[in-house]
Amino acid sequence: MLGAARRVAGLLDGVPVPMLAVNREARVIAANAQAEALFGLNLLGRPFVTVLRQPSIVQAVDWVLDPDSGPAPGLDPALPAPPEGVVMLRAQFSADGRDILAEVTVAPLPSPFGRGATVALLDRSVAEEAEQMRRDFVANVSHELKTPLTAMIGFIETLRGPARDDARARDRFLDIMEREAGRMNRLISELLSLSRVQAEERSRPSGRVDLPALLRGVLAILTPRAEAAGVAIRTAGLEQALNVPGDADQLTQVFQNLVENALKYGGSGGLLRVELSRIPHEPLLRGPAWAVLVEDNGEGIEEQHLPRLTERFYRVDTHRSRAQGGTGLGLAIVKHILNRHRGRLRIESTVGKGSRFTVILPEGRARG
Repeated sequence: MLGAARRVAGLLDGVPVPMLAVNREARVIAANAQAEALFGLNLLGRPFVTVLRQPSIVQAVDWVLDPDSGPAPGLDPALPAPPEGVVMLRAQFSADGRDILAEVTVAPLPSPFGRGATVALLDRSVAEEAEQMRRDFVANVSHELKTPLTAMIGFIETLRGPARDDARARDRFLDIMEREAGRMNRLISELLSLSRVQAEERSRPSGRVDLPALLRGVLAILTPRAEAAGVAIRTAGLEQALNVPGDADQLTQVFQNLVENALKYGGSGGLLRVELSRIPHEPLLRGPAWAVLVEDNGEGIEEQHLPRLTERFYRVDTHRSRAQGGTGLGLAIVKHILNRHRGRLRIESTVGKGSRFTVILPEGRARG
């Protein structure tokens, strides 16, 4: 019996997915390294039901061990029809501290190994999450484009009909159409930008950037907008000489986005601070780093929104964001750019007191 178990273990070791084998009493007689990584060590000799407490999988194992015990489990229409005596199903269970959606194949042990069954688990969680993200993304883009397009089509029909000779209505509708067309153009530009950033995310920037000069350039461009909004800009640490690894165009995009957001949504506080400071040791980056703080004294953001601010199309106030020309993609682009730079984004906010966005960039070449 021990020799058979060793041969089964050798068979399982060649399989690239988590796989277990059980004997006729449904006790584990072999498990490959992937199964041990998923369910832990010391699996041998344990009843299968104590390893994986998932009713449909346990039922499949019981049936494969004793097909005469009852009807075969129902076929899963999402999977190909299995060979005779084999059960294939999709099941969700918890293991290794996470929820897993897997395609499970339960088959009889080959006859030379005695009566028993093998259980192979193909993790589809990542693929399912990616597919759900794709569906959400398509739905969001469709919604963001359909709303202004519907409005513009309505205005065109009105201008061709009841408002054909109404100069005041024509000018008002054309202004709205221009604004909506501009927002769609910004949305498409940011979608293209997000796509480029994601495509480059695994490629480390090869250049170096004069960070204080870059920040001064961003503020020079946005100062007229701040003055028009009645917002004073205070800076600190921007007069020093400093070069860090980075892509100048992408980092400019990061800080333009953060400063523009502060002016749009935090401008009511009348003050915007941009400060550059050194961190002697940043634990997450395992070395020295530089922090750029963009802080406003505006209305602030409620705590429950903070973890989701960098999600694509997520908005705290949808109506206000659209009225301000926001696309809901800016902070998602910031996140992916900083991922490429092995940087970090910290967001803190208190309702009624304002918000703090801190970009942390490694001082030298980041590890990993």
